[in-house]
Amino acid sequence: MSGENLSTLILLGSFLLMVFLRFPIAYSVGISTVLCLISMGQNLTVLPLQMHHGVWSFSLMAVPFFITMGVLMGSGGISDKLIALANSLVGWMRGGLAMVNIVASYFFGGISGSASADTASLGSILIPMMVDQGYDVDFSTAVTITSSCEGLLVPPSHNMVIYATTAGGISVGALFMAGYLPGALLAISLMVGSYIISVKRNYPKGEKFSIVKFLKQLGTSFWALAAILIVVVGVVGGVFTATESAAIAVVYSLIVSVFIYRGMDWKGVWKGLESCIDTLAIVLILIAMSGAFGYCLTNLHVPAKAAALITGVSNSPIVIALLLNLILLVLGMIMDMAPIILIATPILLPVATSIGISPIQFGIMVVLNCGIGLLTPPVGAVLFIGSAVAKRPMEKVVRATLPFYLCMLITLLLLTFVPQISLWLPSLFGYQV
Repeated sequence: MSGENLSTLILLGSFLLMVFLRFPIAYSVGISTVLCLISMGQNLTVLPLQMHHGVWSFSLMAVPFFITMGVLMGSGGISDKLIALANSLVGWMRGGLAMVNIVASYFFGGISGSASADTASLGSILIPMMVDQGYDVDFSTAVTITSSCEGLLVPPSHNMVIYATTAGGISVGALFMAGYLPGALLAISLMVGSYIISVKRNYPKGEKFSIVKFLKQLGTSFWALAAILIVVVGVVGGVFTATESAAIAVVYSLIVSVFIYRGMDWKGVWKGLESCIDTLAIVLILIAMSGAFGYCLTNLHVPAKAAALITGVSNSPIVIALLLNLILLVLGMIMDMAPIILIATPILLPVATSIGISPIQFGIMVVLNCGIGLLTPPVGAVLFIGSAVAKRPMEKVVRATLPFYLCMLITLLLLTFVPQISLWLPSLFGYQV
């Protein structure tokens, strides 16, 4: 075995071993990188240099701001307003509260950008509400956790920023625009699945649709939805960079939560900021470690080898695209979202572009695959949160989620083989796709 192949085996083998042994993911990445550098005969000073290089990006400054914005808005009384807005829009349908759950997640995802925050915030309100109106608790939980993944696609998603930085040279604004239609498609797919189940089980309808009530709720929710406009319009219109718009959105979120909706006092603000620091510490150390890990991957020519291996299985772009999705889905079952984006993107993106998949389209595919991974054992963080909120055994929630997995996989296949779903809006606004 050549020295390069041995170092590759040490890097990937030790990393996967530690993942299966449930090491913290940052330690897994860092230790495997150190072992690889030693096997390559490189000076270990490379490690801190590459860690510094990994986080030395202006675009990454948007990540802390978007996380802070999501925490402030999510804790500031926004949830009730968005649930009421969604109820006035779709509550009249059969299984109305399930539809409200899905649409509210689309709205809330545009504020929090976090599936975990969506599940914890909306789930704590909507799951008991659905059970009180006769919905099965496991069905209610399944709807909540699957619809939370809409927030990963709908801007402003900090995972999109991480992908843009990792992929290199991709416009954050283009990725933001690319997420709207896939997020809507996922919502529609989940609503169709919910409607079929609701009709079969005769779940209740809500009140009849009223345009007056909808407009009234829209006016009440305007201040929450305006945060999305600040970010998206500012970035797409070229008024702000993603980082600048995120910083402005944090100040705006603080004003709305404390002074307009008054869902948070200053003590709550400090508590929210403490939560942000915990999250940021995890995210930024992962990004730093992944910079060094990526350095090893590049020097060992792993992306080129992976491309040759995958394309060696078949010459068919369809088969290769399905393999890429399968790899990402499997990774999603054993790793969290940010590490997958940071580690898998440099390896798989060249393969995707070689079969004609745009880097922007591939970003949407990566995010949705990772979102499905958040709902699957053994490492499905959102699955665990949903089970905890509903106080239900995880295996029963998984069983109730099976029809919704199918809805999500159908959406994933459509996004994979119909590129215009992801690329139409960015191209409409003049981005290079």
